[in-house]
Amino acid sequence: MFSQFAFPIFEQSIKEYHIIDDVYQPTLNPHTKGTIEYLLYAKNWVDTVQWHYEDIIRDPNIDPVAALDLKRKIDASNQVRTDMVEYIDSYFLQKHAAVQVKPNAKINTESPAWAIDRLSILALKIYHMNEEATRVDATPEHRAKCQEKLNVLLDQKSDMFISINDLLTDIENGDKFMKVYKQMKMYNDDDLNPVLYQNKK
Repeated sequence: MFSQFAFPIFEQSIKEYHIIDDVYQPTLNPHTKGTIEYLLYAKNWVDTVQWHYEDIIRDPNIDPVAALDLKRKIDASNQVRTDMVEYIDSYFLQKHAAVQVKPNAKINTESPAWAIDRLSILALKIYHMNEEATRVDATPEHRAKCQEKLNVLLDQKSDMFISINDLLTDIENGDKFMKVYKQMKMYNDDDLNPVLYQNKK
């Protein structure tokens, strides 16, 4: 099942990021370029770096210039994240190109890759909540509260495994069909963001 296949790759990416734990470290993707494993690892690495960007920018003592630079890095990271989701959806579109879609087939509210995107973020939540639940310098109350939250996240993981696998099975059987909408982010586009195109005049 694809969820069970993808999740350990996300965990591998998260674990290997935290060896150095630096948002500026290079990505050392161990998988063969062009494979779905490579793409899943790269996708989660982007998510992991952005997770830590979001931590850093919330520092109340951050220098305003550094914060602006970081905000632009987050915007760029969001664009890469969106692009990578579309690459993963392209993989599924190609994989299921020969499927005969049934006349009564339905469309899902999100594509498979956007569901997998949520699974990648969930892997990060589980990793960091487990850190808090086992943090030796935290109070027992803090650890207990975080363990409760971790249990909920693990339950969510099981539910997401089922729902993503069911969606992909439905697509393989022609009971559902994929329709991918290219994301139209306007704030990064010189022709669509009024602040940017006003500055071009």
